[in-house]
Amino acid sequence: MILETALRLFREKGYDRTTMRAIAREAGVSTGNAYYYFGSKEHLVQGFYDRIAAEHQAAVRPVLDRERELEPRLAGVFQAWLDVAEPYHEFAAQFFKNAADPDSPLSPFSPESEPAREAAIDVHRETLAGSTAKVAPELRGPVPEMMWLSQMGLVLYWVFDRSEGRVRTRRLADRSARLTARGVSLSRFRLLRPLVRDVHELFTDFLPGMTHGKPAATGDAAPPKE
Repeated sequence: MILETALRLFREKGYDRTTMRAIAREAGVSTGNAYYYFGSKEHLVQGFYDRIAAEHQAAVRPVLDRERELEPRLAGVFQAWLDVAEPYHEFAAQFFKNAADPDSPLSPFSPESEPAREAAIDVHRETLAGSTAKVAPELRGPVPEMMWLSQMGLVLYWVFDRSEGRVRTRRLADRSARLTARGVSLSRFRLLRPLVRDVHELFTDFLPGMTHGKPAATGDAAPPKE
């Protein structure tokens, strides 16, 4: 109830102009009670991030259960995120300036965002592991993180997309899935593996919240044959 009220007020009044006191009043609880569950507005947004991540994990199930080729799996993951996030588009740009601050807890790369970030990257780990794509063992950690970064680029475009129904972002999602899948396919060649590792290291060096990859899950695609 408190989170739903906060999201409504963020849409109606804007993130910066909405206070915890106003959220508590609208939700019909005391301000102290609101602070008991959410220590600040930033914690409310983290709750929003966690909700989006959980809803996205559920929304991708049909496409991941149905498709085996990486491109349609990835396109389905991107489109599912857009479906889940669309009701919140109105106020997304309002707190983007806070989320874009690398020192802000609202940053997707902040320590506070780690649970939602890991849940999102887990979707991409499953997207890759359940596909027919051939990926070298040493790249099974970095590649899903880079797939997630591709999604983050899509999110940035979506925030500022004013086309009806976000149709431009949806077209970009399909094209991004195609290009990303091709990049993953090319990574099977031994000559290009150092380049993939270098790009991944670039991101992990300059985006401090990035993980450094988890061990590949059992059942990942077998190492490619040269």
